[in-house]
Amino acid sequence: MRAARLYGAGDLRVEDVPAPSAPGAGEVLIRVSHCGICGTDAHEWAHGGPMTPLHTPHPASGHVGPMITGHEFTGTVAAAGDDATAELVGRRVVCGAGVSCGECRDCRRGRTNLCEHYYTYGLSRDGGMAEYVVVPAAICVTVPESCPPERAALAQPLAIAMHALSRADLDHARDAVVVGAGGIGALVIAALADRPLRVVVADLSRERLDAALALGADEVVLVGRDGPERPVEADVAFETSGSEPGFGLALDSVRRGGQVVVLGLPNRPLAVNTRRAVVEEIDLISSSAHVCREDLPAAVDLLSRREIDSTIVADIVPLDDLVARGLAPLAEGRAGGKILVAVGQDPAAGVVAPLTTRSNA
Repeated sequence: MRAARLYGAGDLRVEDVPAPSAPGAGEVLIRVSHCGICGTDAHEWAHGGPMTPLHTPHPASGHVGPMITGHEFTGTVAAAGDDATAELVGRRVVCGAGVSCGECRDCRRGRTNLCEHYYTYGLSRDGGMAEYVVVPAAICVTVPESCPPERAALAQPLAIAMHALSRADLDHARDAVVVGAGGIGALVIAALADRPLRVVVADLSRERLDAALALGADEVVLVGRDGPERPVEADVAFETSGSEPGFGLALDSVRRGGQVVVLGLPNRPLAVNTRRAVVEEIDLISSSAHVCREDLPAAVDLLSRREIDSTIVADIVPLDDLVARGLAPLAEGRAGGKILVAVGQDPAAGVVAPLTTRSNA
């Protein structure tokens, strides 16, 4: 089968590799239709890690060496192993990609995203940037007919946005501000717009603010060199930029007793004045990954009802153009939105192409 494998910094090869073996107990074989790429994928490609276990075995997955990338994938179940629902065969699904042990302290508390033995398909072991992938059935959710594959491919990153919303007390909030309308920010905006809230978005880019309005934002605020063009105020702020000014703006934007939910991953330690947070009891909350059994179904539900892909997805490229039209523009800041890879054509309902094995041998 054809697959995209990462060998090192700047070294990703689309090549023929052996197809996966038949699914084991509790597993399904997915014929991949589309796979999204994100900033993490671009960083791993540009730097050859650190998340991809190219030289040292991953402590949970055991993988080491060149790895098939891709953790945002959707497709059709081609086969199911023992203890996996046979009715899934022929059904379209999305995969949450993250695997938890179910036994550690955090798993027992329901916080599976913090599992001591957590690993991710496409980052810790072979993922979905391939014609076929075998994954646990437990981390898959079926996709209704109202959700086309190019929209379903947004489910995994949207689940991350859904998890961020679950970390905040939105039931008692009147409004929310999103700082940063890029990749994950756009998905947070779409998720918030599905709630009875006033949604304000602040960003450096006029184009991203226009997209925010299309996704359902009520107000947008352009941020310049001297800060936002006008004051921003809300009960909850979601910081998605990962920047020091963005964190500062989020903290300055919330009312007394409010909350700041931090999703953005900074590249370096941030120097932020938290004095106001202490004096005015502003909660600083972090959000990481997603809880599959809760957040992935919520993401699929939203995607089945709203056509957000027309605003978020900038390009759909073939697998052979993954680097030139996907990873490189994303790493260099030239991507105008979400980029998806059309790994294979999704078969007609109930019809699955036969699994073939090809290799370089």
